[in-house]
Amino acid sequence: MIWYKFHIGDYISHTMHLDDAEDLAYRRLLDWYYMSEKPLPLDVALVSRRIRLDEDVVSPVLNEFFEKTKKGYINARADDEIKAYNVRVDINRKVGKLAHKKTVKVTSTVALSPPQQNRTDTEQNITTDANASMSETAFPPCPHKELLKLYQKHLPHLTQPRIWEGSRMTTMKSRWVQASRPSEYSPKGYNSLPEGLAWWDSFFGYISNDTSLAKGFETNGRTWQPDLVWIINPTNFAKIIDGKYSK
Repeated sequence: MIWYKFHIGDYISHTMHLDDAEDLAYRRLLDWYYMSEKPLPLDVALVSRRIRLDEDVVSPVLNEFFEKTKKGYINARADDEIKAYNVRVDINRKVGKLAHKKTVKVTSTVALSPPQQNRTDTEQNITTDANASMSETAFPPCPHKELLKLYQKHLPHLTQPRIWEGSRMTTMKSRWVQASRPSEYSPKGYNSLPEGLAWWDSFFGYISNDTSLAKGFETNGRTWQPDLVWIINPTNFAKIIDGKYSK
């Protein structure tokens, strides 16, 4: 990728506990990740030299914002953005070819047949929602308003989002689908709206009653507390499921 979306509010809410050097490390690591579209090397010394910062600064940032795998350090949120970007590029390429064929046929005074017109309309519809998961076509759509109410029900003392659109909705849709899949945390998962709402009701209740996140952490003389955007971040969501913040 030669560019990526940078949501200032989301970034600040996730990184306000970092010092200046750690913040710089995270930005450089993200730039590298997006440009290469590949996991970062497991060799922390190599990574540190590459972004020109000390290992004691880079290592904790990698461990907090990236997941260590056999292939290297990955960032699930960035992977989602890269996939969405490549989907848009591929769809735009296909739509461009269809538009070119349409122009050629019109200039040849040959009318488009209904099937060809329908295919063009389908491609245009896909383009307007390229970020949507294909698995959601046979799955209940993400109930954003209901999930926000459940979050407020269990964690009213945490910051409540005043705006819910754009990347926030996209991220929540991804977690809605992800949580529905059977896992060790939820062996049956869910495949209906009532089951899904019950799952998230339990999940927010777990955060409120059984984790240290509800009260926050002391950082640089002040208390840091998560918000909903932080909770549904792919990396943070996985850590909560894994029990990292359990009391």
